[in-house]
Amino acid sequence: MSLIKTQELSIYYERSSERENGPLLYIGGTGGDLRNKPNQMDSPLKNFFEVISYDQRGLGQTSKPNEVYTMKQYADDAADFMDKLDLPRLPVMGVSFGGMVAQELAIRYPDKISKLVLACTSSGGKGGSSYPLHELQKQDEETRLESNIKINDLRISDKWIKQNAYEWQKLKELSSSRIQYKPQQDGFMNQLMARKDHDTSDRLSQIKMPVLLQGGKYDGIAPVKNMEFLSKNIKSSTLKFYEGGHLFLIQDQRAFKDIISWLK
Repeated sequence: MSLIKTQELSIYYERSSERENGPLLYIGGTGGDLRNKPNQMDSPLKNFFEVISYDQRGLGQTSKPNEVYTMKQYADDAADFMDKLDLPRLPVMGVSFGGMVAQELAIRYPDKISKLVLACTSSGGKGGSSYPLHELQKQDEETRLESNIKINDLRISDKWIKQNAYEWQKLKELSSSRIQYKPQQDGFMNQLMARKDHDTSDRLSQIKMPVLLQGGKYDGIAPVKNMEFLSKNIKSSTLKFYEGGHLFLIQDQRAFKDIISWLK
């Protein structure tokens, strides 16, 4: 657990124990804060790779500049972070918003990435934007919680809720309790607005390294069609879908097994 200073930020990061398969850079999603447990540092990945992950600008224990953020900045932050840690060319995994950052990183700094995993993410533009999470910030806290749960997994419909009232209440309690550290509002909104403007749809052909694309069959944030667009336009990619929504990585045990097998 450490802080490292890059050109623009003081970045908080964590790294797991060294493993024979070497390091893996994991770029997390919207509102990510490594203080919220469990997280990527507790995933099966740590048994096979030295997992390195960090709080992105505006979030967690990393700097929160009072300015408009861009996806280019997020990619530059990742590149600066890798340079400061003197990381070799290595595999990178980007999840959700982190997948957007990883796309920009792969396009702008291709020599830094050996293999790329993009999970539950979108290209933006004509490839389909991710669900506009910034619009949910207009809702009250209870409504926003319910909306987030529904778009995370499209199987949770109004009909399902009526038929499963007890399960719905428990799901709301679980979703609310798992976030101990809520994001600071200004930094979070800056991230959401950078997310809104994300668009790599016309540049995906520039991604040349091997890419594993993973999506949830019932994801309302990064829908199936968005993942299929990525697959069609990244020629070096393999696409797999799993039984789950936006959180398929913890809903379908095959997901991490496939990542580990593909990276090894």
